Amino acid sequence: MRAYAKTDVGSKRTVNQDYLYCSTEPVGSFQNLFIVADGMGGHRAGDHASKMCVESMVRSIEHSAHITPVSLFEEAVSVANKAVYEEAKKHEEYEGMGTTVVACTIQEDTLYIANIGDSRLYIIRDGIAQITDDHSLVEEMVKQGNITESEARMHPQKNIITRALGINGEVQADFFEIEVQQNDIIMLCSDGLSNMIEDEDMEYIVKNSESLQEAGETLIARANENGGSDNITVVLAKVCA
Repeated sequence: MRAYAKTDVGSKRTVNQDYLYCSTEPVGSFQNLFIVADGMGGHRAGDHASKMCVESMVRSIEHSAHITPVSLFEEAVSVANKAVYEEAKKHEEYEGMGTTVVACTIQEDTLYIANIGDSRLYIIRDGIAQITDDHSLVEEMVKQGNITESEARMHPQKNIITRALGINGEVQADFFEIEVQQNDIIMLCSDGLSNMIEDEDMEYIVKNSESLQEAGETLIARANENGGSDNITVVLAKVCA
């Protein structure tokens, strides 16, 4: 397996509230681990939330007695949610902070995914497919038939999410299990990327790049060229022997 990860503050922000983790080496009982978190909150609270979330999840997975990937992710999400929630209660400057999170691991030929919020995971194979569901207001409006997918991309309430880690004492993640094939490319990203580039353009960039590094750097550059209105994070992992 090969992987490349990069985060960028974007063209409009002064603080990067995204945080990532990328390991092609074993983490606990996982053969590999990839995480993207996009924090929210007041001054410096969002970056604190995303960093705390990712570091708590990694520690949990490293030391967990659970065996199945879903159980490992369930425990890691619960541990991270408790850590962020209690930190926010202890410090006034962190009140209301929270974070999205999308995490995955590939075990043999199966991809296991956990997500909360609107950071996304895609699989790029013959085409590009978004696997995770956005927990956002506009996504609910799309599902109800009130707006179209194209209208959702530019909707003024695009950034309102309906589920986040650390906001409440309990949190519910979505879990997915997907069979993967040789040469599949798994892409995790924050909405600073997916809001700035159409899915088909992301697919074209990845497929026409010489390496995962070139693809990641080009994606971030294109997001900035298109406005770079938010922090931009991408993790690319290629399934290979």
